[in-house]
Amino acid sequence: MTRTLSALAAVAAVLALAPVARAQDVTPVGRWVTVDDNTGKDRSIVTITERDGKIFGHIEKLILEPSEDPNPKCDKCPDEKKDQPVIGLEILWNLKKDGEEWSGGKILDPDNGKSYKCWIQVIDEGRRLKVRGYIGISLLGRTQYWKKAKD
Repeated sequence: MTRTLSALAAVAAVLALAPVARAQDVTPVGRWVTVDDNTGKDRSIVTITERDGKIFGHIEKLILEPSEDPNPKCDKCPDEKKDQPVIGLEILWNLKKDGEEWSGGKILDPDNGKSYKCWIQVIDEGRRLKVRGYIGISLLGRTQYWKKAKD
């Protein structure tokens, strides 16, 4: 009887720790579909990678309307990103893990060429990415929800 109780206690402990281990494994690394704030339509696929403990993201593909330029350039971007092709452009950089989110980096909006402070968080059991870009403090910004891309 004591052996059975010990075995049950061990199984209960493993089961209790399983959700914690799973939550720690959730990562933003992968492919994400961005969604237009105004139209709700899919706009691009962003690939997020990790290098040296930091998160980076670049535009892998654009989801365009037939009338849109298939090879747009970031004509409003500053410095070295000026006039670079939007496809392949790094738009997310230097985010570090901080609890359940990644923060301390920047995000670039290729439509207006501006960079913002940023934090991201994987939500909905890894199906969505909450992306917050802001100026100064996090209250002054906007949030987008990106969807996990199907491989």
